This record gives sequence, structure tokens and C-alpha cells, in this order.
Amino acid sequence: MALLNLTESEYIDRYGPTPLYTPEGGWVSGEPDNLVKTHCCFCGVQCGIQLKVKENKVIGFEPWEEFPVNKGKLCPKGVKRYMQNEHPDRIKGPLLRSDAGFREASWDEALDKTVSEIKRVQQTYGKDAVAFLGGASMTNEKAYLNGKFARVALGTKNIDYNGRLCMVSAGAANKLAFGIDRCANPWEDIPKAKVLILAGTNIAECFPILTDYIWRARDNGAKIIVIDPRITPIARTADLYLPVRPGRDSALAHGILHVMIERGWIDAKFINQHTNGFNEVRELVKKYTPNYTEKITGVPAKSIISAAELWGPAETSMLLHARGIEHHTKGVENVLSYINLVLATGRIGKPGSGYGTITGQGNGQGGREHGQRCNQLPGGRDINNTEHRKYIANFWGVKESELPGEGLTACEIINSIEAGEIKALVSISFNPLVSIPDSERTRAALEKLEHFTAIDFFLSETARHADVILAGSLQEEDEGTVTTGEGRCVRLRNSVSPAGNARLDWHIIRDLAIRLGAGEYFNHKNAEDIFLELTAASAGGPIDYSGMSYDRIEREMGIFWPCPATDHPGTLRLFEKGKFAHPDGRAKFHAFPYRPPDEDVDRDFPIFFTSGRVVSQYLSGTQTRRIGSLVEQYPEPLCELHPLLAERLGITKGDIVRVSTRRGHIKVPVQIVQSIRPDTVFIPYHWPGKKAANRITNRALDPISKIPEFKVCACKVEKVN
Repeated sequence: MALLNLTESEYIDRYGPTPLYTPEGGWVSGEPDNLVKTHCCFCGVQCGIQLKVKENKVIGFEPWEEFPVNKGKLCPKGVKRYMQNEHPDRIKGPLLRSDAGFREASWDEALDKTVSEIKRVQQTYGKDAVAFLGGASMTNEKAYLNGKFARVALGTKNIDYNGRLCMVSAGAANKLAFGIDRCANPWEDIPKAKVLILAGTNIAECFPILTDYIWRARDNGAKIIVIDPRITPIARTADLYLPVRPGRDSALAHGILHVMIERGWIDAKFINQHTNGFNEVRELVKKYTPNYTEKITGVPAKSIISAAELWGPAETSMLLHARGIEHHTKGVENVLSYINLVLATGRIGKPGSGYGTITGQGNGQGGREHGQRCNQLPGGRDINNTEHRKYIANFWGVKESELPGEGLTACEIINSIEAGEIKALVSISFNPLVSIPDSERTRAALEKLEHFTAIDFFLSETARHADVILAGSLQEEDEGTVTTGEGRCVRLRNSVSPAGNARLDWHIIRDLAIRLGAGEYFNHKNAEDIFLELTAASAGGPIDYSGMSYDRIEREMGIFWPCPATDHPGTLRLFEKGKFAHPDGRAKFHAFPYRPPDEDVDRDFPIFFTSGRVVSQYLSGTQTRRIGSLVEQYPEPLCELHPLLAERLGITKGDIVRVSTRRGHIKVPVQIVQSIRPDTVFIPYHWPGKKAANRITNRALDPISKIPEFKVCACKVEKVN
């Protein structure tokens, strides 16, 4: 469908993004009516916070010093997260597209319109012509309900979520290596490590509160190794920085392991008793000598040796990584190659020894556990496993033969819309027009839809293309749980009611299901009903929450899964005593030879392009670009480039540059920094439209995880006159 016929100023006036500097109604003085213990809505740390509530408005916050993870500390986003409440951009009731733009509608009209269009499309083209896209910043309860709604009420196989752009390479690799997808260690193990490898993770800006754990490890004498094309804040004071060329991470891991094997810094007893596949890896890395690895990665051979000298003989160690090694067409292979470094030492499943992935989204862990992925059923069950399908079908009270099979992933859904195969879309808390690579293709795909319903609390850039907008809820307006990056399920408490005529997200899903004739499967009275169903559905599965309850989670300040019984303490640390989750109890090494990125530099596009986050913004910016103080910290995207590259291109401070790839170009101000490789440029991705970094990134997918290759493509940079 075409965009609204509104001028830019009319659009901003109505729906923003409007940077808000003062809470709606001004700064409220006096004592709050309530102080609600809950959690921040940004990133997978899920810091504890106390929201101050007065007259059904969140007016501020107090530190929650008793919560053990952040102990009252918050990052720049956390201290301003309450500014979303009562924001003038909030969608406060259903909207329907009209000739003039959007018009207000009743809930009955909006819901009936959505359902009538879904039925029309499915009667004409089949069940799978309707797709559902969910979000990984929503509660566990909503993630569970999304999956059930798509498969039972819509009857479509095509459901996926925006975590497909985030954690799936790590998740797939964890399952392949360990048999289970969760951080192996709690964050409290980090300060106990004597060596830390931080690979492709800008913790200080993307996971800020975890920086305290890194510094405590350093204060305890730990050596810190940072692997990244950019000198990130933590890298500035690291003991060893490895400036890897974009797209070469697996080769670097192979090179470090080569030295470890050569020097005898491996745990042969652990490898023999608790793992499979090491001989293939040993054979693979023979050729990855330091000199050979330097030619591939750009990391000096002596630094590769130094990394092995620190990591290999360490008493305790932890390896943490994030999207920097995962956002690749070989993201799963990269992760598995780094896991090899952990398994080779046998330092896992012990205090201060282990492995973890940094979770970027608010519920990046829980959002991928409960069935809103295209290949997954609740409890982490496999949709292609007959026994798993039978269990969930029986639990839901449907025929196994009627349960849809594996569908398309998020990017594949957009591709299928582009190809004219998927005709209608329902989305919730997902902004693919900003977050999926090659965004002009995404825009064209959205315009081809016969029907699009978006559920959201702000009118995102994607929602501007919708036919129906259903006004949803903020995190503080509902009850529920999320699961943090370390695997701790924590409790969210309702603070205020939804703004205006907005509704709770799960109420909207339930009401749509009722109108689609599936109401008997969605008779939940409150969020706790959904959680109790979720935990029961997970019983006996790979991801078992069945021993949890709201009261217990709140009383214990979170429970680590698996927790299979009410008297089970939860599982703080995985893989103790070398017991892994594969049927034979062993972990698996994987031998993947290095292969180049989908798109490498050449004569026409001679510079590496990479993207990522900044500390004041979150994901596609739908929330944080509306908070004035966060906008001021980083008002627009900047192109970071090294002084040597700037000199060669005739670029100076204050210039505007055109960064072009094979998909298009963007024009942004330049920022000349020494903290990046001279062959690489970096632009953050939180902005839409002509400033969107994802206008030029590459949509090529990892064959296993189907994650796009955000972190590397080829570009050219030119000064704009």
C-alpha cells in the first residue's frame, strides 16, 4: 500500500518521532503513589528498577539496589526509559487507513477489518499466504501467545520474530555444540575469570552495566582480550586488542587454537571424556599458523601468539561474544570456532570458567524460547520432531496433522512478500523497514501487501505502511516475565494502565483469535494464566520452566532455567561435571574451514562497511529516538573512518560523505577517529529513511541461522561537495 499523503511536518506533528525533553504534564513533584519494582525495557541485562507512579503516570525512578544483577546501577537509556510513558507520540487507539491518512476507529471496527482481510486472503491464496512477525523485546507470555496464535488461530506456518536479526547464530551454534541454547554461566562468574575474551561485543555501549563485571575481573587481576575491527571503549584499556578484518573471525579463532595445540595448552583428559570431534578440528587448524592467519585476518602474527599465551594456560577463563561475530553468512561457523577455544581448554561448567552470548534485545533469550520462531514449539521443542509436535498438539488440544510445519524466517518472509507469495502480514513490535538489510527492497515489499495490520505503541516507520494499526502496550503497562541474557527469568510488574484507548498486547491477540473462531484456545484471564500455560507446555522439554511461578520468581529475584520442579533451585550454571545436553552427554567440536564473506572488497568497492549500535540508542530507535536527552547524545548517524583513510580520500572534519554499496548509498557527516581499522568504516543503524545504514547492508543469509550479513559488505566512500 502507498504511504500516507501527509507532508513531513504533518507526519511529525501527529506521530513523531518527537524528541521529548520533559515528561508530559511537566516534572511532577511530591511523593509518588506507588514505587513498583520491575525491570528496564532495554537490552538483555534487564536491570532492576523501581518506577515512581503518581496518578497513573510514571513520573521517575529510584534505584533498586537489592536486585543482584545491577545493584541499582543504570545506563543512559535505563535512567530515561520512563519518558516513554504518556509520550505525545503514543498511539492511543486503533487507526485505519483512509484517503487522507489514518483515521481513528473503534476496536470492533479495527479488529473486524483485520479478521475479514485475513479470512479473505486465506480463502483466496491459502493459510500460509498470511504471515506473522513478532518481537524479542516482549514478555515470555506474549512470545508464547504469538506462536500459539499463528499456528492455531491463523493456521499459518509463516511466523518468525525480530530475534532472527539478533541471537539466532549464537542459538544455533549453542545447540550444535552443547545441545542447549543458553548462556553457560551467570554474570557473577565473570569477575572470577583470570582471562576474558570479548569477541565482537561492544559491551560498554550495548550492554553497559555488564562493564562493571569486566572491570571487577580486571581489578582481580584478569587479562582482557578484545577482538573487533573497532577499538571499542573496553578495548581502549584491554591487555590485548586484536583488530580483526571484518568477516575473518573463524580464521582468527583457528589461528589461536593452532598455537594452543602446538604449545600443549589443551585439556586432553576433558576432550577425551566429554567431547566429540576434536580430531577433525585438530586437523583443520594445522594450516592456520600465525603467519597464515595474519594474511587472512590482518591481525599480526605476534598478537595471535600473545592471545594463545594468555588464553591457553589460564587457570580460569570466560569467552563472551555478540553480534560482531554472529551477523555473518557464516555466523554459526564463527561462533562454533570460538566455542572450540573453550572446549579445548575444558574450562566450562565451573565458577569463573565458561562461555556466554551477549543478548542485545530486551527479552532476546526468552523471546526465542517459547515458540514464536518458525522452527520452534514451546519449551524449545523442534517443530520438525514428530514426538515434539505430538506433545504440543496434545497439550493445545489440536490434531498434530493440523499443526503447521516449519515456515519462513523473518528475512525470507519479506522476500516472499516481495515475490508476491505472502499477501497479508500481522506484526507486533517489529520495525523491519529500519532493521532488515537492503531496506528499499523491504519498502517495496510492504507496498505489495494486500493487507497489513501492525500492533504497536508508537507509529514506527514500518507501521506507516499498515492498513490497520492496533494500539498496543508498553512494558510497564502489563504483567509478565522476561528471561535475561544469563538465563534468569525475572518478573515484570504492572505500573500503569495503557494510555488512552490502547490495549494490552495479549488482549489484542486474544480478541483476534476469538474473531477467527479459535477463542476456546485463548481463554486466558490474565498474564499469569498465560505463564502457567507456558510453564506446563515447557515441562520435559529442552527449555523447562515448569517449576516456576510468579510468586517464586519475585521472591527469589529470578530463577535460572531449567527448573523442572517446584522444589528445584533452578540451574545457575550449565554443564557442571562435564555433562552436556546432547543425548550422549558430550559436547561437540566443529571443524569449519574459513570462507570469505558473501561480498568482499574489490576495485569498485574497496572499503569494508560495518554497522552496530551506540550507547544512547536501542535497535531501530522506535523508542529511543523519541527521548530528547538520548537523541542529544547522538543526534544522527555518523560515518567513522580512520585518519589514514580520510587523508587518502581528501576528507576532513565536518565533511559530508556518500557511502555507497551495490544496493545504494547514504549521505552522513564524517567522524574521523583512530579507533577503527584504516580499511573499514562504521555507521550505526538506529535511524530510518535516507539515513538508514540498512539501506546499504547485505541481505545475504547464513545457511543455518538465516541471519543477515549486517557486519560486512563492500563499499566506497566519497566526499560530497
